[in-house]
Amino acid sequence: MIKFGGKSMKLLQLVILVVVSVSLVVSADEDAFLGVNIGTDLSDMPHPTQVVALLKAQQIRHIRLYDADRGMLLALANTGIKVAVTIPNEQLLGIGQSNATAAHWVAQNIVAHYPATNITTICVGSEVFDSLPNAVPILVTALKFIQGALVASRLDRQIKVSTPLASTIILDSFPPSQAFFNRSLNPVMVPLLKFLQSTGSSLMLNIYPYYDYMNSNGVIPLDYALFNPLPANKEAVDANTLLHYTNVFDAMVDAAYYAMAFLNVTNVPVIVTESGWPSKGDTKEPDATLDNANTYNSNLIKHIINQTGTPKHPGIPVSTYIYELYNEDTKPGSVSEKNWGLFDPNGKPIYTLQLAGSGRTFANDTANQTHCIAKEGADSKMLQAALDWACGPGKVNCSALLQGQPCYEPDNVASHATFAFDSYYHMMGKGDGTCDFNGVAMLTTTDPSHGSCQFFASDGMNGTFLNSTLSDMNSTSSSTRRGHSGYAGVGLLIKALLAVLFL
Repeated sequence: MIKFGGKSMKLLQLVILVVVSVSLVVSADEDAFLGVNIGTDLSDMPHPTQVVALLKAQQIRHIRLYDADRGMLLALANTGIKVAVTIPNEQLLGIGQSNATAAHWVAQNIVAHYPATNITTICVGSEVFDSLPNAVPILVTALKFIQGALVASRLDRQIKVSTPLASTIILDSFPPSQAFFNRSLNPVMVPLLKFLQSTGSSLMLNIYPYYDYMNSNGVIPLDYALFNPLPANKEAVDANTLLHYTNVFDAMVDAAYYAMAFLNVTNVPVIVTESGWPSKGDTKEPDATLDNANTYNSNLIKHIINQTGTPKHPGIPVSTYIYELYNEDTKPGSVSEKNWGLFDPNGKPIYTLQLAGSGRTFANDTANQTHCIAKEGADSKMLQAALDWACGPGKVNCSALLQGQPCYEPDNVASHATFAFDSYYHMMGKGDGTCDFNGVAMLTTTDPSHGSCQFFASDGMNGTFLNSTLSDMNSTSSSTRRGHSGYAGVGLLIKALLAVLFL
């Protein structure tokens, strides 16, 4: 019999602690994912088969529909794509007032398609508190009726039921530790949270830092809304918890957790059903730009992929659906309302999503016309050092930069560095980190070729976008709008500890 004591006992305790901690983290985030919403307010809406073809090409494996369109559900059959369907607000009153109507809806829109179509979630309405106040009293009843129909069909364990809420129902959201739900909604929020708790469902929240920023009258800095890095003295600090917040998204997610805790609910996870940034706006929306949309969604993707979590729940990523797949040109409202999409109806990217600082492209430009250029305003000495490295140890053929050669003009360090950076980037197969050069390089979809100086052409390599789960991704590396390669080392750590323990 093996006896433990002293250091050996402490080591055993450490092993147990590591095992338990890993199991808790894995169970907490093993289902975390990135997905996209698919709206249909387009004058030239692609056929469902075309939509599915785009999803497959982009390796998008989680989607949310704003209805239960039969054509889409049939096209999604046998693809493995996980689908969240929605009961539109206009159908909510009927379902909330009739158990039979709810059962018929489930039979027609869920049972008829499952399991060929991998339906995982039913969203009952959308932002009902704001958009359909007269249905608020029957909202929880509608959820229960739909859940009952799933139980009767023996699908309640496979399909979860919830309702997307606007983040505006959370009041006093900063500091997050003081957040609470609008108290006038408590008669509905309390039974709603109890329902989510009893069924193992998530609180669905639509988070739009764009609107928080726009409505803040300058209080919220743009970089704080866009996930851009902040100096320590610019971070927002929760005085009650001393937790530091570097972006609006995390603050709102944690505010939701604190608001639930205020109502004595601590075990319902948050899932973000909508988040994004518009790429175009009118004169009153100067920050609705391609660059800001690119920055926000790229940083959001990086935030989720890296399993950053939030200050309250570090290391536990929040499943998020990006709003949205297509620009919706017939959507009513301002210019920005029509321009939240990642693609146009032909499947052409509005912009190429990038992981900031890594050189990794996640939205696949179908022509794959990505280039690496010198960052505007970069220090000239750092550019020169990077240029010297690329043309030396980097093994780039820089003969085209010699005097009299096609890429000599313009004769400045930024132009020459761009040629060397782009050559290296393509030579290395556009791999991770190959467009960084100590921070003086950046990706662009604009070909920097000029005159007789022709840069690398597209090499036809396939990019990827939103793989299904974080484990998949890591292993390969408010209006009514609508994992774990990193754990491999832990096994080695446990083995090492055990080896020491039994010496």
